[in-house]
Amino acid sequence: MKKLVLASGNAGKLREIQAILAPLECEVLAQSALGIADAEEPHHTFIENALAKARHTAAHAGMPALADDSGVCVPALGGEPGVHSARYAGDSGSREERDARNNEKLIRALVVSPDRRAYYYCAMVLVRHAADPQPLIGEGYWWGEILDEARGGNGFGYDPHFFLPDLGKTAAELDPEQKNRLSHRGQALRQLFDKLRSFP
Repeated sequence: MKKLVLASGNAGKLREIQAILAPLECEVLAQSALGIADAEEPHHTFIENALAKARHTAAHAGMPALADDSGVCVPALGGEPGVHSARYAGDSGSREERDARNNEKLIRALVVSPDRRAYYYCAMVLVRHAADPQPLIGEGYWWGEILDEARGGNGFGYDPHFFLPDLGKTAAELDPEQKNRLSHRGQALRQLFDKLRSFP
């Protein structure tokens, strides 16, 4: 597969996915480059949302589409923000403004909790066409903890507060190559493309 469309308007996700797929010489186009609007994400699971986005984009682009739905899940908060991660504190303003509000809300929610464990989860879905009856799915989990203080200038979303005890760094303190090797998104994408290579 030499070309596909990413069903996302998130520039951070596009950069990460393009970097991970670079060795495969697969061209990844942003749906915005084709004038395709974001799909609705009404579902209660990451996989259902990712599949809805992939089918929506494939239908409009007429080519294979890749979509992910991902977020940070905090056991002490019953798994929240979860599928609501991107809009946890509302959906107004720029992505940077939403990220800042989301992080502030998460820190406030954990202020009295001694349990700061968290994990990023990613569901990655590839459809070869809009009605593909056998979508390929990859999943990834990345465990860490939530820090009150933001650290690092890389990444996006909750990365400045997502601390990795084994490394002594937040996700935003990792260089992009290291993050792509370890992250939930990198895991899910590699799993998905391992399946694609063995698919008839």
